[in-house]
Amino acid sequence: MDPVQWTGSIDPEVPSAARMYDFFLGGMHNFEADREAARRVIEAMPDAPMIARVNRSFLRRAVRFLVARGIRQFLDVGSGVPTVGNVHEVAQGLDRDARVVYVDIDPVAVTHAAQILAGNDRATAVVADLREPAELLNLLDHPQRRAVLDLSRPVGLLLVSMLHFVPGEPAHRAVTGLKDALAPGSYLVISHPVSEGVDAQTAGRVQGVYQRTATPGALRTRAEVERFFDGFALVPPGLVWTPQWQPDDDVAEADLGAADPRRVGMLAGVGRKPDEGMA
Repeated sequence: MDPVQWTGSIDPEVPSAARMYDFFLGGMHNFEADREAARRVIEAMPDAPMIARVNRSFLRRAVRFLVARGIRQFLDVGSGVPTVGNVHEVAQGLDRDARVVYVDIDPVAVTHAAQILAGNDRATAVVADLREPAELLNLLDHPQRRAVLDLSRPVGLLLVSMLHFVPGEPAHRAVTGLKDALAPGSYLVISHPVSEGVDAQTAGRVQGVYQRTATPGALRTRAEVERFFDGFALVPPGLVWTPQWQPDDDVAEADLGAADPRRVGMLAGVGRKPDEGMA
């Protein structure tokens, strides 16, 4: 029996990128269709599970970085299925008053997030689509969520390994809409797979698998990823291969990335919205 519980609004026969990612991370919140699709990705790209762990390691490092710089509010869009060491655990482990809103398009991911967050009045989860930033911002304006996230104060906006699921200009328009709503002093955190150095046949096979999901992916160039940070100042070391972004002793980094960071195939960066009058 599948460990996830679902309602009639969820088709367990259609794989989900969020639940496939959960499988890569060793999670249990996935259906057989998700596992089969994930296995097909691994056949084409055996490093996929390690890449997911390296990406999750970057997320934890970025959250610790932001907390050290005074950020106590986090908006994690495309958060997927929560796993051990997720944003609220890292942030609240450093400051119990830190607040987190998780957002995902997958109802299963949000249902499990809500279960995990039960009793935590400083974290919540909502179903929303990044491609509709105005609707997402409207959801955040609900009194229950305003009690968690105050957009008049600096926020850490996390778009980690999810923008490639929004191809083309809609992704840039959506990110711009969210950036415009952030207070000065807010941060934008992004990781994104890129076409640089990727074998075309491998990329085609992987993209073919994701075409069966509700969010088929697309690679971008380095310049296209950097454009998401327009109007924000990249903090050192800039936009780099994911293992190179302020590395620490995380075990996930030891196996992959230290010797050949390009092998991860994903860039990562953190940008800060300038203070008013400083742009």
